[in-house]
Amino acid sequence: MAGLGRKTFSPGDVLTSSDVQGYLMDQSVMVFAGTAARASAIPSPSAGMVAYSTATALQVYNGTAWVDASTGYGSATGGTALATPPSGYAGLAFTADGTLTVTKAGLFDVFACAGGGAGGTINQSAQASGGGGAGGVLQTTIYLAATTHAVTIGAGGAARTNANGGAGNNGLATSIGSLLVVPGGGGGNGNGVGAEPTLAGVGGSGGGGGAQDRNFGPTKALGIVGLGNNGGEGTAGNLGNGAGGGGGQSAVGGNGSGSVGGAGGAGIDIATFTGNASTFKAGGGGGGRSNASGAGAGGSSVGGAGGSNAAGSAAAANTASGGGGGGGASGTGGAGGSGILFIRFKV
Repeated sequence: MAGLGRKTFSPGDVLTSSDVQGYLMDQSVMVFAGTAARASAIPSPSAGMVAYSTATALQVYNGTAWVDASTGYGSATGGTALATPPSGYAGLAFTADGTLTVTKAGLFDVFACAGGGAGGTINQSAQASGGGGAGGVLQTTIYLAATTHAVTIGAGGAARTNANGGAGNNGLATSIGSLLVVPGGGGGNGNGVGAEPTLAGVGGSGGGGGAQDRNFGPTKALGIVGLGNNGGEGTAGNLGNGAGGGGGQSAVGGNGSGSVGGAGGAGIDIATFTGNASTFKAGGGGGGRSNASGAGAGGSSVGGAGGSNAAGSAAAANTASGGGGGGGASGTGGAGGSGILFIRFKV
């Protein structure tokens, strides 16, 4: 049964077996050699019971499971150990799908970056497409139970190959099971001749808008608040105008300006989280420009540069960058970069 709380006994009161059970036994800190001995002694625990063992330390039954009584940090294995984590921490990095094995339940700091979107594609002369949006980014602290957790690293959006072009492919999500899911970046807009371009998919950060050849309104895709930023707008008006840059984690994508493509939005420096030297992730892809020069630069040198009358560049450090691909100009948009996941805990 559940504990009865506190009772003040007076001289002469009779201590019944129910008093002993409810006020003492069910509210004591019970000590066991391990979880098997605890399960044998308490086959049907009640919420609020507290027990200690050398295998688990102090735990409380929350009505569903035994969990750590404190809110301290846990520990885990998996991925690749961080070589120089911040003082007082250990850390793990995942650049591919894997398994995180939590050996001690508790709190974990997480930095998750999803796959970046691909730049838009257009194979028409004197046309430019928007840069891909960076993959969504989330930095948070979560509680993880002592078990194995599947880690999925989002792939970057693949470059389109169809001859007529179109919006770039979105990046894919990065996740720890169903506990934390971060969406990928939106693909950059393609620019269709004689038809209004279709908005690229919304992602962690939005893709940039394609340059407009027949005065259709500028188009861009939106980022998800708290995970990324909007893409920039393409320049409406004449042939040869610049397309918008894809949104980055720290800034919106730049708008196309006249014949110049917009720059990709800035990414985020993860040095303070991982303990490494300055390292940027999740920059947006630059917008294309269908002339010899003037394409948008990739955000924080992580997003791919837009094409200048050529294919856009793939996200720099294509693996584990979360960057958006550069928008194509009379060519294919660049591929987005895959995501990455960092887990750290206090030691």
